[in-house]
Amino acid sequence: MIHLSKLLRATALLTGMALSGLSTAQTVDLLFAGDLMQHQAQIDAARTSSAYCYDSCFARVKPEIERADLAVANLEVTFAGKPYRGYPQFSAPDEYLTAIKEAGFDVLLTANNHCLDGGSKGLERTLHMLDSADVVHAGTYRNAEERIRRYPLVCEMRKGDWMEPSAVRVAFLNYTYGTNGLKVRAPQVVNYIDTVQIKQDIRRAHDRGADVIIACMHWGVEYRDLPEDSVRRLARWLIAQGVDHVIGSHPHVVQPLEVLTDEIGERHLVVYSLGNYISNMSKAGTDGGLMVRLQLTKDPQGTRMSHCAYSLVWTSRPVLSGRKQYEIYPAARPPKTLTEAERQRLNRFVKESRRLFEKHNSGINEYFF
Repeated sequence: MIHLSKLLRATALLTGMALSGLSTAQTVDLLFAGDLMQHQAQIDAARTSSAYCYDSCFARVKPEIERADLAVANLEVTFAGKPYRGYPQFSAPDEYLTAIKEAGFDVLLTANNHCLDGGSKGLERTLHMLDSADVVHAGTYRNAEERIRRYPLVCEMRKGDWMEPSAVRVAFLNYTYGTNGLKVRAPQVVNYIDTVQIKQDIRRAHDRGADVIIACMHWGVEYRDLPEDSVRRLARWLIAQGVDHVIGSHPHVVQPLEVLTDEIGERHLVVYSLGNYISNMSKAGTDGGLMVRLQLTKDPQGTRMSHCAYSLVWTSRPVLSGRKQYEIYPAARPPKTLTEAERQRLNRFVKESRRLFEKHNSGINEYFF
């Protein structure tokens, strides 16, 4: 059971469930954010005399995260324990997980190129920490039996009365292109991009009563602002196999978004890269990312995407702000207290992102909060 401080309840289904009758339409709002990172400078900034504190990191975006019925992000670190360390093999303080949960994130994706940074013990401890914090996750598993039981992850969401109307069941798939050359050790399982396995997982998602299937893909080439042809082909293949929407990560910069319409008129959102949500990366374009909202409506005719939009976010850091902590700002409506250095960097990120999107986006607009 996922306990949310929102106007819904959600259940992570581990077995299939029969659909109950629908009396009215049911609409739920999902939110997707990019890479949750912890470089060494971030760890050092969060250090206090006795622990680590991340309270201010998410303060300006927390209301927007909590407004969603289900908020999802890519966990680009492990919780492998001490010594805490940043790049190239991440092990974040446990307090970082507490901050992520308190910010309002409900589902964390763990299949990415850094999930084995702490070895098999680090993978095990990360899963233990997520389970202990009651944070639902997908992508890595202690063994094959756990994967069969927990995957695909199907979240059941409903608003209003617990019995009516029928819930919206959203299945999350999560895969990575690789793990930086590190090999997963049996019996542990990492979801790698494997089209044969993905086809089987899509079938299982349907068998478990999913109304919507969302594939969260860790793919592409770092720092490129356009997806490769191979990534575009894979996105279309996923949709042809029965995936409804595709959300991408890994390049550390934002890439275009598009809404594809299939031969029967169904609309499918494809986000090629959400970019970074919070990090210490400074290469051009890596200091910001996207929050993408996806609204789903279920009625007697089926479940469809009723709305989608994106918003730009940007991460300030102590070297620019003069403050101790890293903070995420709504890029379109930052605080009035920005330093000149912050303002220049933020404006550059917004200008370049909008120029890219104006040229390459299709069927989706920016929203502001």
